[in-house]
Amino acid sequence: MLKKTVMLHYWRVQQSQTLISMAFWVTTLTLLTWPYVKWRFDSNTELFGVSMTYWGLLSIGAFVIGCVLLIGWMYDAIFSLWRAHISVIQERNPYTTYMLNGPIGAILAQTNEILKRLSDDEEIRKHTDFVDRWLKWSGEQELWKRTMDGFTEVMGDESPVMLHIEEDNDTWIK
Repeated sequence: MLKKTVMLHYWRVQQSQTLISMAFWVTTLTLLTWPYVKWRFDSNTELFGVSMTYWGLLSIGAFVIGCVLLIGWMYDAIFSLWRAHISVIQERNPYTTYMLNGPIGAILAQTNEILKRLSDDEEIRKHTDFVDRWLKWSGEQELWKRTMDGFTEVMGDESPVMLHIEEDNDTWIK
């Protein structure tokens, strides 16, 4: 329970980080720039009842926000750098390439077993044998142990029968 609460608050901090960093960017750059441009804004004059000093600070802040948004738009629309980033993430994720997670593996195992029992075709047999080997290998991975433990914990029952995993494989059985 403590771990989940800590992770929830950590996630909330990450979500607010964008707005907080934008505020820091604007404040820092505005105050760093102000000494160089304050001579252009006479503090003794007003526009709409507001001192020109505040108009100057506001205009610098708006310029900084505009620059950050322009860079963000260029990053997205012109250079499309996030697309390459997402592609790399997908390529590095083993669960989108060769590994199976537990719930998908359970469904695939049931479907494969049904297909195997209903078909006499040699090509389908080759396919189901390959899937059986893939499922057997996946069943020996650490993620499957955690998945089976999770099934037991959530359902309050023994782990489901996985036809492709040998009974004596205790790497995932509690």
